Amino acid sequence: MNAAQSSGAARCPWAKDALSIAYHDREWGVPKHDDRVLFEFLLLEGAQAGLSWDTILRKRERYRTVFDGFDAERIACYSAAKRAALLADPGIVRNRAKIESAVQNARAFLDVRGAFGSFDAYLWRFVGGKPIRNRPRTPAEVPAFTPLSETLSKDLRRRGFTFVGPKIVYAYMQAVGLTDDHLVDCIAGTTATR
Repeated sequence: MNAAQSSGAARCPWAKDALSIAYHDREWGVPKHDDRVLFEFLLLEGAQAGLSWDTILRKRERYRTVFDGFDAERIACYSAAKRAALLADPGIVRNRAKIESAVQNARAFLDVRGAFGSFDAYLWRFVGGKPIRNRPRTPAEVPAFTPLSETLSKDLRRRGFTFVGPKIVYAYMQAVGLTDDHLVDCIAGTTATR
């Protein structure tokens, strides 16, 4: 029994195993402002399209290794040989479109960073610099996308990003803390540090 269970507190129901519980408790919904971390989640959310987040969490360390610690400058320059090696790596999602998207998104990320000074400055302006705390009572109250995720998705696509549809973007917003959708009675959603 973990501390949350012994205290009577609950977690969001999708956090079921050690990996997803750790992610839920320490990362999901926590505001992130480091450009490298923001880029990491952008690539991971794109890789997750059509798959479960658990799949990506299990592959995350391999992604960090083969994608050079999510160094956008390096990824933007990946050669055809490097992309072919990624496509052959069983430790990541071997999907040509998603690998090409990672390279394209690295280039778009660098362009945005150049235009705004940081990707953080670009991204957080969509929420006025403060996280949106929705406080849903049930999982059914957590949307798959919102008008804001549609707006951000459209802007990202206009700037050259791919694999950034409104649902992917909403999951990204949750992952990097633009939106906090922890349930009202969730132990992580009720902590004072969030």
